[in-house]
Formats: sequence, C-alpha cells, structure tokens
Amino acid sequence: MSSKKQFLSVFILAGVLTGASLGAAELGFDSAKIESLTGLKGSRNEHEGVFKVTSPRKDLPVRIEGWTMPPFMGLTSWAAFKAGGQAPLMVMGDLVLLEDEVNPVMSALLAHGVAVTALHNHFFFDSPHVYFMHLGGEGTLEGLAGGIRAAFDVVAQTRAAHPEPGRQFTAQGLPEKSSIAAEPLEAILGAKAQRNSGMAKFVFGREVAMECGCPAGAEMGVNTWAAFAGADDNAVVDGDFAMTEPEVQAVLKSLRSDGINIVAIHHHMTGETPRIIFLHYWGRGKAADLAASLKKALSTQAK
Repeated sequence: MSSKKQFLSVFILAGVLTGASLGAAELGFDSAKIESLTGLKGSRNEHEGVFKVTSPRKDLPVRIEGWTMPPFMGLTSWAAFKAGGQAPLMVMGDLVLLEDEVNPVMSALLAHGVAVTALHNHFFFDSPHVYFMHLGGEGTLEGLAGGIRAAFDVVAQTRAAHPEPGRQFTAQGLPEKSSIAAEPLEAILGAKAQRNSGMAKFVFGREVAMECGCPAGAEMGVNTWAAFAGADDNAVVDGDFAMTEPEVQAVLKSLRSDGINIVAIHHHMTGETPRIIFLHYWGRGKAADLAASLKKALSTQAK
C-alpha cells in the first residue's frame, strides 16, 4: 500500500474512532456497549441525550376485530437510556408481552435491578391477549442493559419452549366447592377472615388524604386484600396490594420470589397523599404456603 493510501486509511479510522468517542461523550455513556449487551440496534436523540433500543414483536400475529395489527401500531418493545442522577445511567421502557411471558420477564428484570413500574393492557379484543410492562430505574450500564437483555432472552426461551401462547398458570384444576379452613390462615396473617361458602378473605386497610382534604380508608378502596378458595392443599389466592411508591419493588420481589403471579400494576385514584399504587396477583398452591407468602410481602411494607 502506498504511503498516501496508508495515511488516508489511518485518517479515516481516526475519524471513525473520534466520532464514536465524541458520540459517547455527548451522551455521557457508551451507546455501542448498550447495543452489544442488549443485542438490539438503537438510535440517538442528541437533543434529549437519549439512546433508545427497540424490538418490534414481529412474531406476534395479534388480531383486533379481525385485523392483523402491524408492530408499528403499538406492538414494539423499547428501552431508552440516558445519563443518570444518583447512578451512572437511567432507563425507562415498555415491553410487549404475552400472558405467559409476563411473570418470568418480571423476575428477570427485578433480578438485574430494573424496576417494574406498571403492567396493564393497551387494547381490547386482542387475540392473543397482549400486556405491556413498563420499566425504569437507575444503575450501571452493565446492570441495566443486562436486565433488558435478560428480559428478551426470557421471551425467546418461552416462545421456543411453547410456540402457542399459554392459556393458564397451571394444569391443576380447583375443586367445585371450596373448603378453606380459615383458622390456620388467620394465625399466619394475624387478622380475622371474612368467610363465605368455604372461602376466606382478609382485608388490610390504609388511609390517604384526597385532594378535597377528605380521608379515605379501607372501605373507600384503600386496602390490601387476599381471598382464598379451593381446598387447603389445592388453593388459589387472588387480591390487591396497596403500596406507596417506595414499597412497590420490595413487594414485587417478595411475591415473585415465592412464585405469586402478578397480573396488573396501576393506580386506582388520582390526587391522593401518599400516592398509592395497586398490584393485582394470583397464586396457586397450599393455602398455608400462599398465606405465608403474602405475610412475607406485607412485612416488606412494615419496614
């Protein structure tokens, strides 16, 4: 190679490297490393200092009113990164998930220090049903990008193992008539149960102040509750957790660590103080074990 060509090659390479380093300096973090760790291509918004990776759910033939919905119309998972305040990096995002993907993905995110901030539907009459998991948090680039990668890996593994979307949590059925013994559950949860036709329900009230200055408590819907049905050795529990914002992640981690499925995370009110976030859950197993799991999650709020 001639000396002139060698000079041009070095000059071009230096320009590329300089451009990459300038790009990282402008954002305050290494966007190429995010692409490498997540396995996703991204785009930059220099004005907002954001690098965003996206993954359209092209594998989902979602139909609404007989129409196959293109990913462009709201079926794209994404995660946006920018320089953090208390930590090197912050992330916000939204993952498009089938019902059988939701809880394993949530566990993967929580294990990597990524916060789960909402879980709900965006559509009606969609088939298969699609749910949206909103995420956020601050941390290291490796931790946050690794959490996003873990979430996508779980989706891929779930679909590889079960190409058809799951339609229930467990194959085990419940008895036609419930026969839950309330007394052992009362001992575990430290509260008296409401009883109805072999079922047992517990309610734990909280109180907030509404914008009007009025207090609102358990009877107005500011409560955590748990209802048990089935048999003592084959039970289901469902209900709500009422949480202040700082309590959300600890409650989620506690419930998921015991295999309790989370089915929604959202608010029920506006203008309340303190702000209350509600999660809805569904658990299967022995009634006493389920009660112990709920007690453990409740104890995280007491702290």
